[in-house]
Amino acid sequence: MNSNDNAYVEFERVCKSYDGHTMVVHNVDLSVQKGEFLTLLGPSGSGKTTCLMMLAGFEVPTSGAIRIDGRSVHALPPRKRGIGMVFQNYALFPHMTVSGNLAFPLEVRGFNREECRERVARALRLVRLSGMEDRRPGQLSGGQQQRVAIARALVFEPDLVLMDEPLGALDRRLREEMQYEIRRIHKSLGVTVVYVTHDQQEAMVLSDRIAVLRGGDIEQIAEPEALYEEPKRSFVARFIGENNRLHGWVRKVGGDICEVETGGQVIQALRVVPCRLGDSITLSIRPERVAIAPDPGLYTNEFDAKIEDITFLGDHLRLRLTVCDRSDFIAKIPNIVGHGAILEGDQIRIGWTPTDCRVLDPDDEEDTL
Repeated sequence: MNSNDNAYVEFERVCKSYDGHTMVVHNVDLSVQKGEFLTLLGPSGSGKTTCLMMLAGFEVPTSGAIRIDGRSVHALPPRKRGIGMVFQNYALFPHMTVSGNLAFPLEVRGFNREECRERVARALRLVRLSGMEDRRPGQLSGGQQQRVAIARALVFEPDLVLMDEPLGALDRRLREEMQYEIRRIHKSLGVTVVYVTHDQQEAMVLSDRIAVLRGGDIEQIAEPEALYEEPKRSFVARFIGENNRLHGWVRKVGGDICEVETGGQVIQALRVVPCRLGDSITLSIRPERVAIAPDPGLYTNEFDAKIEDITFLGDHLRLRLTVCDRSDFIAKIPNIVGHGAILEGDQIRIGWTPTDCRVLDPDDEEDTL
């Protein structure tokens, strides 16, 4: 990969091994545009944090090159890379006040007292903590402490901010609140952010683009909607949101549409990956794209199904169905008046369009997420 003139952060064939034998990151090529919010998403052991630590300078690549703003950072120590860092454990100094914590990165960079005061005040306004300058971390809630950590990463106005699972220690409600706070701050400043998480919803809310990692490789990089609607691999389809997977073989190929036999049924589906007659493949169908009791003949793919279980989830109902010889097929329907017309044990008719059902590579269901 040649240097991308438009990229602010670049990984070029970056590899990392801790023992000289096992590669935890494999030939990663990655470009991040200036002002972009890019999330590295993946399960534990996928290499996402290792990539972040190499970019920060806390780990050294085994091979390959990392550039920031077109300049190789191989020989630059972390303190000279001009990067703001936010960690899961906040890493605040407990003996210092909020203003002391924020002033520290400014003082080590040689800012005078007046500049420190102005920047600290500006950073606190940004994270909505004005008036808490004299409190110590132990006097703050978890969400407030994380806001201080974010303010400290931004106070010296870096061009690049790295965040490693920054919301992992918060409860669900605080996590959701902080996701929107981080999004607001990013839009306000336009700073470049590389973010690490294993939380799919968090990645979808925050990111301009998401890189899905698995076993040290990047499976797919795309905008959140594209990852959800157009996954290129089975792993991405099942890691990003809930989906049904049916295993079968290709019995006919015609343009972008394939006919696939699975569970004694024939399903028409959109061909996303190359496939030929007789190939084993995985079909992916999102639960919300499954229509319940459609008008006869409305869908190309229509099947009889039995309702095994109904779960109430507030704004929608989750139905577990037996269909195509699978008893774990999921459909989601809105929670609207009249949903009581369907009950556990009922036989119903379901359907979906070929374009909502995608032909992907064979799925190794033994893979752990």
